[in-house]
Amino acid sequence: MKRPLVVLALVTLVGSGCSGGETPRASSAPSSGLADFYTQQPDWEDCDDDFECALVMVPLDYDDPRGERIEISAIRLRATGDRIGSLLVNPGGPGGSGIEYARAARTQVSADVRARFDVVGFDPRGVGESTAVRCMTGGDLDAYMSIDMSPDTAAEITKIEEGSRTFATKCQEKSAKLLPHVGTADAARDMDVLRAVLGDEGLTFLGKSYGTYLGATYADLFPKRVRALVLDGAVDPAVSAIKMSEVQSKGFEVALTAFIKDCLKATDCPFTSTTVQGALNEITALLQRADRQPLRNTLNDGRKINDSWLAWGIATPLYDRKSWGVFREALKLAFQGDGTYLLRFADLLVGRREDGTYTNQSEANAAVNCIDHAVPSGTPAFNRAAGKAAKLAPRFGEFITWGGLTCAYWPVKGPDPDRKLTAPGAPPIVVVGTLRDPATPYEWAEGLATQLTSGVLLTYDGDGHTAYMSGSTCIDAAIDNYLINLTPPAAGTRC
Repeated sequence: MKRPLVVLALVTLVGSGCSGGETPRASSAPSSGLADFYTQQPDWEDCDDDFECALVMVPLDYDDPRGERIEISAIRLRATGDRIGSLLVNPGGPGGSGIEYARAARTQVSADVRARFDVVGFDPRGVGESTAVRCMTGGDLDAYMSIDMSPDTAAEITKIEEGSRTFATKCQEKSAKLLPHVGTADAARDMDVLRAVLGDEGLTFLGKSYGTYLGATYADLFPKRVRALVLDGAVDPAVSAIKMSEVQSKGFEVALTAFIKDCLKATDCPFTSTTVQGALNEITALLQRADRQPLRNTLNDGRKINDSWLAWGIATPLYDRKSWGVFREALKLAFQGDGTYLLRFADLLVGRREDGTYTNQSEANAAVNCIDHAVPSGTPAFNRAAGKAAKLAPRFGEFITWGGLTCAYWPVKGPDPDRKLTAPGAPPIVVVGTLRDPATPYEWAEGLATQLTSGVLLTYDGDGHTAYMSGSTCIDAAIDNYLINLTPPAAGTRC
């Protein structure tokens, strides 16, 4: 993902070109060089609150399995009833921690599913507690996140270039050995090792956001080893990086509009206008104000709340409708000149801690996306794309598009970016799309479900990022029935 917004999604949350040929699919049994990995027996130890933790070894380079090894950190919560097997989970990113996500299993996975499956989270290679990509200090990342990603002058474009190049250079300096091997295809191979180590004949997987790309890649590599995959908040693997930025930007505009419609019905809505367009104009004016003169920051941490920090802060609560009440209060303060609450939202998005340090979420995000997706090589292409995105998505287009420039300077490239994933021979795979999802727009779910030979689209007419365990009993029941009984929802099911 480019900047912290692109999913890829952060966010993204949350890129591509065309590739020729098919990636060879895995055989039914590991090669002799991989046998030791598939048959290892990790030492699971108690790690509080009924969880068990272990380290699983995988090859740094699957083309050289007898070479250097790296660690994948895993955690599991044992099934409470008649166990079927393991449910691997991934929350997205790339760069999101599956360890942290699994620790919230009691709220993220239904009691019915937890009764039948061990819930297993893991930090993918390059992320968190696994062998991780390291690039910059907290101060370095503060400076990078503060770059004005809505440039008004050639000098501001130069600063984006310099910051993007510095990010890429520092990652190469600190993580050169790991960078070529953090792509999603390698992470999917790690998942197959985890499947075998856990004793499961077929993979049962819940992937959200970027996790849908990880799951679809697994299915394309190992279609005969799929038991059940839920891909919620889908990413379309065949969409180019530039197009991805454009579509995602529009997705955030749709979500912002949904928030405003809801806000205008509330007694504490901070907008002076009584129309949606008028409120959107007030958001635009707030961003322009912060571009001219940063908002007040009562955290006293030295950061200036410019329009970039503000944009990330506005985007973050759009991920979850339950945040909208706090978002209204944060906007009220911002209109009064205090951007602190929105800055705190932005910190959640980029993985910044209160002490000024960062998780490696943003670094891993860049490292994975720059391997997975092809981007234009020069600034002029990004300038044109940002201009187009700004017309289609005035509040978010430039910020998200320019965030991808780091990949133009990335020291390594992936072998097979941006292609359709079809997974021929896999059993039914459920793809979930939310109509007003900001980070992974609904059209991506339609695209992935169509690409997958056995894809089944489940639609949620709702708000926020991803659908499962977000308040829809219809969605939850359909997914639980599929995971437990292997019965996918009927084609065209809408909740």
